[in-house]
Amino acid sequence: MEFHFNTDSSVMGTENVAERVESQVRDRLSRFAERLTRIEAHISDTNGRKGGGDDVRCLIEARPRGGDPLSATAHAGDVDSAARAAADKLVTVLDRQFGKADRHPRPDQSIPAGGV
Repeated sequence: MEFHFNTDSSVMGTENVAERVESQVRDRLSRFAERLTRIEAHISDTNGRKGGGDDVRCLIEARPRGGDPLSATAHAGDVDSAARAAADKLVTVLDRQFGKADRHPRPDQSIPAGGV
């Protein structure tokens, strides 16, 4: 599973921050690793240098094999908290998506002869 880290110009996108976010996101999404091809984390500061509470936005996009991208967004006061919250939301989205796919196989996923 590939991981891409993106920031806007108002967020310090140092390697240390990228490594921390990647580690947090990979840890939270580890049980889906075989089903995902790529994860992208987009960090931005909604009001730039002005500061303020919950102004860091993290959008995480997951790309399932053979499926449409899924995403989750969270806001927090710092990068780590925003990434953690967005990853937690994405776990819920992926649970819902993969659970539904497991319960209702697509027509091209034929059932073996003799049943299940």
